[in-house]
Amino acid sequence: MDVSQLIKDSKARFNHTSQKILLKEKYNAKLVFADQGGLWKATPEFLSFLSSIIPNKTVICDLYDNPIEVDKESLSEKAFSVYNTVMYDWLHETKLLENNR
Repeated sequence: MDVSQLIKDSKARFNHTSQKILLKEKYNAKLVFADQGGLWKATPEFLSFLSSIIPNKTVICDLYDNPIEVDKESLSEKAFSVYNTVMYDWLHETKLLENNR
C-alpha cells in the first residue's frame, strides 16, 4: 500500500467519525421537548424516572431546575413518543452513513 492510499483511508475514517459525532449532537438536541410548562429531555434516565413515580400528579424539576406540577401519564407518553421518534430517525441516518462509507 502506498502513502497516498494510507492518507486517503485515514481521511475517510476521520470524516466518518466526524459525521457520527455531528449526528449524535443533532439528535441529542432533538430529544429536548416542551410540555406542561417545562422543558424536558427524553433520555433513558428520564423515562425510567417517570416510570418509577407512583402518583399521577407530582412535582418535578425541568431542565432549568424549575419545579413544575405535571401529569405523569401525559408527560410519559410525550417523552416516550419523542424518544422513539428521534432514536428511529437517528438509526436511519446512521445506516445511511454506514452504507455511504
